Amino acid sequence: MTTFLGMPQGRVPGPAADTSVGQLTGDRPFPEAAREALGNTRLRRNLAHATSTIRAKRAAVVGEVPDWEALREAGSAIKADTMARLPELLEQLEANVTARGGTVHWARDAAEANRIVLDLVTATGQSEVVKVKSMATQEIGLNEALEGAGVMAHETDLAELIVQLGHDRPSHILVPAIHRGRSEIREIFTREMPGVDPDLTDEPAVLAAAARAHLREVFLRARVAVSGANFGVAETGTLTVVESEGNGRMCLTLPETLITVMGIEKVVPTWRDLEVFLQLLPRSSTGERMNPYTSTWAGVTPGDGPQDFHLVLLDNGRTRALADDLGRTALHCIRCSACLNVCPVYERTGGHAYGSVYPGPIGAVLTPFLTGVTGGTDPNDSLPYASSLCGACYDVCPVKINIPDLLVQLRAEHTEARAAKHRLPTPEAAAMKAAAWVMADPKRFARAGRAATIGRHGIRQGKPVLPFPPPLSGWTSSRDVPSPPAETFRDWWTRTRGDRS
Repeated sequence: MTTFLGMPQGRVPGPAADTSVGQLTGDRPFPEAAREALGNTRLRRNLAHATSTIRAKRAAVVGEVPDWEALREAGSAIKADTMARLPELLEQLEANVTARGGTVHWARDAAEANRIVLDLVTATGQSEVVKVKSMATQEIGLNEALEGAGVMAHETDLAELIVQLGHDRPSHILVPAIHRGRSEIREIFTREMPGVDPDLTDEPAVLAAAARAHLREVFLRARVAVSGANFGVAETGTLTVVESEGNGRMCLTLPETLITVMGIEKVVPTWRDLEVFLQLLPRSSTGERMNPYTSTWAGVTPGDGPQDFHLVLLDNGRTRALADDLGRTALHCIRCSACLNVCPVYERTGGHAYGSVYPGPIGAVLTPFLTGVTGGTDPNDSLPYASSLCGACYDVCPVKINIPDLLVQLRAEHTEARAAKHRLPTPEAAAMKAAAWVMADPKRFARAGRAATIGRHGIRQGKPVLPFPPPLSGWTSSRDVPSPPAETFRDWWTRTRGDRS
């Protein structure tokens, strides 16, 4: 079992329990879910419009920064240093949060995190909480856990509110309701929002005003708030939330009790390090030079803000990823969603096809690293294949996570795990083994090249080869393969230059 060395006994984060990972696994493989999503023309239209808009905004503000690549290098280096000494930085964060009047809790998995939050809310005697947008609380399924115990969680981010009122699921890290058009949002508001004008129009400003009026009453009566954290500064015990609407600021200042759930990888060593990420994150996520609202707090300040602060540090598979030399780079992610907005696969399928709350390229690597690759029928085993490996995600990642490399590694791990479970090789494994045998010997490889030219007889030059019989038919049916040339490269080389190596 992987644990952090030197952590206080009884509070050591460990690998997430297989049955307690929260909302990280869907109920069907990606290809099946994606096939259904591809048939939804409205979804594809909404996604294409939204992602192209965000891409253009990001490109414009990134182009203004002369040292953007240096900032990316700095962000990557800080994250690598943080992961290398994560245990000591978490202990430092805990000590500084405690010294400033806060209380720190350690949660091994989603079930334990939910239980901690529910106990804290129950202790206040309240039956409702207001929430800041948080991927960590989505990951553990906190809203559902609270609802099961009779506690109502009010999402206050506009997009999260749309998803909640629509009895829907988030489909994007930054814009959870990206799959909804404004006419759909109007229908949701008029159907689900108490006291809303039935003649509400679908103008964005009108919809935002309706949401603001609805939330104002909730803000004023709430006594407990739950948030995530974009960063936690170990040096000072400071937590940071960046947002664009001001709802987070309301949640972080008005209630009497504040509970923050933060993934253990979100810690940064110093304030100087935070400076780098506050330049990288807004440009990469919302296409803004800086976030309209950047809130920081440390512990409790008498007479100012919440007077009871709790920080829940969440593992839920993160030490599993940390133990993998390459996989730990997936923990560098700062949840900007830039990779989703450039991914051709995500743009056509949307986020729901991934099953996990983390969709897109980063979800295709982060989720399997958090839950593990089984080699069986687990839906997450299909996620590493939800990519064309075009590399666009790597080009835009603000901390330079090499997502294509991680996807290839996970595909290899899946193949090995699958082979270990089956005595007979799969058709793919058998084909690869045969190819390896051919390529291992120069003479066999040369004969195979000449044999391939036989396939061109009876096929008009320039036309695709005819479909192969099973099991190769699955490959040729989805690809146009040019007919083999009349002469192999080896034969051409020998004819034109002699038999020289």
